Amino acid sequence: MQDAHSDSDAKSGGVKVNDFRQAFLEFALARDVLRFGRFVTKAGRQTPYFFNAGLFNDGDSLRQLGGFYARAYLASGVTCDQLFGPAYKGITLVAATAVALAGMGHNLPYSFNRKEAKDHGEGGLIVGAPLRGRVLIVDDVITEGGAKREAIQMIQAHGATPAAILIAFDRMERGRGEHSAVYELKEQFGVPVIAIATIEDLLGFLGQRPDLEAQRDAVTAYRERYGAAA
Repeated sequence: MQDAHSDSDAKSGGVKVNDFRQAFLEFALARDVLRFGRFVTKAGRQTPYFFNAGLFNDGDSLRQLGGFYARAYLASGVTCDQLFGPAYKGITLVAATAVALAGMGHNLPYSFNRKEAKDHGEGGLIVGAPLRGRVLIVDDVITEGGAKREAIQMIQAHGATPAAILIAFDRMERGRGEHSAVYELKEQFGVPVIAIATIEDLLGFLGQRPDLEAQRDAVTAYRERYGAAA
């Protein structure tokens, strides 16, 4: 089983774990993945910022992104035996994370699912390592949580245990009720969610950037209006 790591001693790629969240947000801003302006969320809300992980769309960006996923996992203290990426976005992300972890001395098997079962060749829904032991789910974000519920149930159906869900960014925003989809997944399945960065990290990051002070005020107001209950 993968050894747990603590915030006090884990280091990855020369970045201490208490620094990697800010480094990730700087990276996202430089790649235009993190944008400020006027946007509309899937829920129809006017938001002053937008995070689109799909714009990490070249080789160097993917290499660095896998490193940030690996650092977030190692900093979390969660243990797992393998990685799993839900189709489709999770396929690339789980592979990048597996490569990054191997480069840090933690070689873990990984797998992903097909949307439709294959009836020839190796067949089945799962590609890669068989689902066994404690499985870490790797994906981009959690919106309403449906895809993650499917992944959890798929892992359980194979006799394995979902260890945690690892995502890039947590908006910490209410769904239809008072709580976020992240909270609801934790409550329903007992599965923790690890984020490379959250809206609280973003507010801290903006507070250190005088050039982004206006954006911080707008994001703070949005957080106060739509933030999920603790």
